[in-house]
Amino acid sequence: MTSLFRSYRPAWWLPDAHSATLWGRLGRREPSLPVHTERWDTPDGDFLEIVRMAGAHGPASPRVLLLHGLEGGIDSHYARAMFREAKSRGWAADLLLFRTCGSEPNRLPRSYHSGETSDPRWVIGELAAACPDAPLGLMGVSLGGNVLCKLLGEAGKSLPPQVTGAVAMSVPFDLAAASRYIGRGFGAVYEKRFLRSLIPKALAKIGRHPELEPLRVVQRARTLWDFDDAFTAPLHGFADAADYYARASSLPYLSRIALPTLLLSAVDDPFLPPSVLEQVRREVAETPVVEIEFPPRGGHVGFTSYLGPFTPWYFGEWRAAEFLQQTMEQRRTAI
Repeated sequence: MTSLFRSYRPAWWLPDAHSATLWGRLGRREPSLPVHTERWDTPDGDFLEIVRMAGAHGPASPRVLLLHGLEGGIDSHYARAMFREAKSRGWAADLLLFRTCGSEPNRLPRSYHSGETSDPRWVIGELAAACPDAPLGLMGVSLGGNVLCKLLGEAGKSLPPQVTGAVAMSVPFDLAAASRYIGRGFGAVYEKRFLRSLIPKALAKIGRHPELEPLRVVQRARTLWDFDDAFTAPLHGFADAADYYARASSLPYLSRIALPTLLLSAVDDPFLPPSVLEQVRREVAETPVVEIEFPPRGGHVGFTSYLGPFTPWYFGEWRAAEFLQQTMEQRRTAI
């Protein structure tokens, strides 16, 4: 890649934060790639589904593990784009589908949430053990980015040596602030779309586990805060939504990160107040392994740039892959 391609120029035909955000879902086209899904039984008697793509060099191929956003999956534009980036570099790629986001409901009366780090940490260990000669990069997007940042802060220097670096894109670092902010104005469209998926899933889980019947009040949720207060928090042992947000937010964990990490967020992200990014800057000011890139424009998981008048180029996933490749090369040089 020449330096020409390193400059991010927000696409002129996406003039505001909402068009930049919605383009990914409505206008962006990413190719289907040769992937397959595996089911891994977890230590607690449940299972996880992992969408996998082989690398060009077998088990020794560099690989990336992706953590998706709220109600995301392999059809999310950023997931396909990251797999495309991986394939172009000869890497293997894995997407962890959080519990309830796979092809069928998980077994236990638990789901996923913004602070749940035990599943991805277990998967990281399994990947490192299965491919001991392969460098492993981590990437989290939106909710998955919050999970990843919290995990990195919790883990410090204790991750497997195969893990070389991490990228977290469009992270809602302060969950309470993000939950209040997303429903403002046009943002209510995003909130309603999430609830159309989340509430039926919650009711189905309650139907399979009668002991959860008191949580059926979730059917009256009108906001994400309502949903988390009625379902996410009590299901996972939090007192209420405020307690869940306070304990699951990644912001307090950022200064503890010990792995080379890139935080990529747009200041105009409609899911997060810009003031939170200033807090992030302060949190990591004395954490040299954490790099921040907060361009003024890009929306939420957007970052559509252009090479010519009608030639979109998707900066976010390319930048993530470039950063991870750098960390892999630095680790190889150090060894």
